[in-house]
Amino acid sequence: MRKLIYGMGVSLDGFVAAPGDDISWSTPSEELHWYHNETVSPDGLSLYGRRLWEVMSQYWPTADQAPEVEEVEADFARRWRARPKVVFSSTVTEVDWNTTLHRGDPVAEIRRLKAEDGGDMDIGGARLAAAATAAGLVDEFRLFYNPVALGGGAPFFHALGNWLELRLLETRVFEGGTVLMRYELRR
Repeated sequence: MRKLIYGMGVSLDGFVAAPGDDISWSTPSEELHWYHNETVSPDGLSLYGRRLWEVMSQYWPTADQAPEVEEVEADFARRWRARPKVVFSSTVTEVDWNTTLHRGDPVAEIRRLKAEDGGDMDIGGARLAAAATAAGLVDEFRLFYNPVALGGGAPFFHALGNWLELRLLETRVFEGGTVLMRYELRR
């Protein structure tokens, strides 16, 4: 059975995006970017909601072809294209770059994908992750706290319905002051 990991950059006040879906405040340091790169293995699977998919698919498919691209970004672009992805959306009409579009029930599909053999799955997009969390499908949470407070926006944890009891697995401080807090769900 695959492990499902929900991880995103988070403001100190708990938001993954500022009002207007602005994520410009969460640009990772080079050290943090390399950390993210190492988690994108080709045997895993990335799950995206529509909004995050639109952001990712605008930049990463060709990021390594820019004339002055940093090696860390070029490496991520290559890994991102190679990794299988599933986009959950009823409005997206076309996907590319090793990606499958799923229009049905995301919880049922995530449950099916978890039951398959393979590497870890990561889930991105606060609304999609909220549905998976509420269904008890997320095994691990990775909160990358950035030294910024936004005052509003899209929360990392949407209304849960139940408490989540978590166990701390790791903390790590990256250059620039971003702090990783990695938890697993207590079952």
